[in-house]
Amino acid sequence: MKLPLKASTLLVAALALTLATGGTALASQRSTHSAVPQSSAARQPAPSYRNPLALTLPSGGQAESCADPFVLHGQSAGDRHWYLYCTSDALTASELGPDGKPLIHNLPTYSSLDLTHWTYAGDALPTKPAWVAANGGLWAPDVVYRDGRYLMYFAASDTSLPGGGSAVGVATSPSPTGPWTDSGRPVVEPQDSPSSPGSRRWEFDPEVITAGGTSYLYFGSYFGGIAVRTLSADGLSSDKASQQQIAIDNRYEGTDIVTHDGWYYLLASATNCCNGPLTGYSVFAARSRSPLGPFLDRDGVSILAGRVGGTPVLAQNGNRWVGTGHNDVITDFSGQQWIVYHAVDRNDPYYAGAVGYTKRPVLLDPLDWKSGWPVVRGGRGPSDSPQPGPAAQPDQRTAYRADFVRNARPGKLYPALSDDFNGTALSSRWTWIRPPDPNTYTVSGGRLRWDTQDADLHPPAPELASVLTEPAPAGDYLVEAKVAVDTPAEGCCQNYVQGGLVIYNDDGNYLKLASVSIWNTRQTEWGKQVSPVPSGYPSYGNGVVGPVGSSVYLRIERRQGSQQDRYTAYTSLDGTHWDKGGTWLQAGTSATRLGLISMGGAGFTSDFDYVHVSALKR
Repeated sequence: MKLPLKASTLLVAALALTLATGGTALASQRSTHSAVPQSSAARQPAPSYRNPLALTLPSGGQAESCADPFVLHGQSAGDRHWYLYCTSDALTASELGPDGKPLIHNLPTYSSLDLTHWTYAGDALPTKPAWVAANGGLWAPDVVYRDGRYLMYFAASDTSLPGGGSAVGVATSPSPTGPWTDSGRPVVEPQDSPSSPGSRRWEFDPEVITAGGTSYLYFGSYFGGIAVRTLSADGLSSDKASQQQIAIDNRYEGTDIVTHDGWYYLLASATNCCNGPLTGYSVFAARSRSPLGPFLDRDGVSILAGRVGGTPVLAQNGNRWVGTGHNDVITDFSGQQWIVYHAVDRNDPYYAGAVGYTKRPVLLDPLDWKSGWPVVRGGRGPSDSPQPGPAAQPDQRTAYRADFVRNARPGKLYPALSDDFNGTALSSRWTWIRPPDPNTYTVSGGRLRWDTQDADLHPPAPELASVLTEPAPAGDYLVEAKVAVDTPAEGCCQNYVQGGLVIYNDDGNYLKLASVSIWNTRQTEWGKQVSPVPSGYPSYGNGVVGPVGSSVYLRIERRQGSQQDRYTAYTSLDGTHWDKGGTWLQAGTSATRLGLISMGGAGFTSDFDYVHVSALKR
């Protein structure tokens, strides 16, 4: 599944065999999600673990994927198990269906005593409900316990109902491992998208919470955005008249609501879930005093705004894990919160023999709180080495202790590579790749003003854009720029006008951090172009970072490696408080240059106040 976006600013995923996203957690309000913290006196440290989590199959092998994971603790008296639910997917590449392709399991389920080693317990709905289309996927399960029974909410990607479209269903069971009985009809029916008449909303990724005696169902994805409705007392239907919008379309999916210090935090994922080794999926947060919003990020920007808000929570950090997203949050018996999510191994992204079908193993890491906002592992992101494990049982305590890291900071400025655009002409430090018409840019008043080009860097653009470049320094450094792209704050469409920074090796190998207009949103895109690639592999992938204002500060941190360098993106609305985004790897060469771009469509301008290059502060 793919939104019709240019590849240079691809926001959402091409769906190989599945797209998925789904439910989450409200640990303080939903006992199905949290253990009961007890005194740590005389309790033993929980054993360590390493990502990805082990999912053991009856054959003794391991499941290769668990997308859109959801975890809860059993509610029956004496039940010490935790339960894991996954989006429908193949468990292994070797198990084939009648069509010769990897066999899809509908909502596979696992149980565990330690939260890190899981045993397969069957598929929740081996037979699809009659109202789901034959080619429809069952995605993103979210399970709650109410009145002595379990209710599993799930997304159906396609239905056999009049007009088709996606929907949210619900099934019930007396046990967390089934058997499950479908309710016989959707709890959220297919709907037309209010922003795109004639097309259907994506009714994906259900999330259910109860607050103040009322149960709420969140749902939605890129087409149509995220909405919320109230649920009936039995949880089997929802009130369409109560539906209200929570997040703008073309940005978020995979809603997870977590409470902390009197706030409701909406955690949701952005960009492409399933783009193999170039997956840039990541998790963002916004908060509200009400479960109905409005939800604002750390900068006070709404996730309903065209210049859409969102504070980064979890993003790839340069190890093997990319595409870290669609999360759930649980609380262990020592009171520590943990984030459960899927990711992609950039070294092993696809099922064997099925290039393009992205595997998404399940990962677990501690969730911490800093200045009122969630961070993962003290800000370090996904782990890929042995870690202190969670207190999955009452007689355990976790050995994990939060140790917060600081963002990269600029040190000594490199004057020969920095430019405040004083004067009336470009400095000799700059060199054009494909020089533009000299009448399309000016230097004056401490600003480079450059008309956006009807061109792009990513093929199959009809014309390749100009790049204004200068040499990249050796060693570790920061490059920072302030840019304002004069697309309107609200409304559609100025696809895909953008201005920003590039780390440029050549036209087929670069990184790009830009302020970009995508349909009815304005976002900061952090993209990677690579070539050549093996047959069937993507050549471009992207993540996003913090919000865009009338202008935005962009910063790229480079740390030199033995084979590939690590580049991490930051954005800021004031040049002081920075949001840290994901990390891409790119090989440095003698030809690597720092660059500026202003492209994606004619009729606008990118104003650059400065470019500063500095050493990293130690």
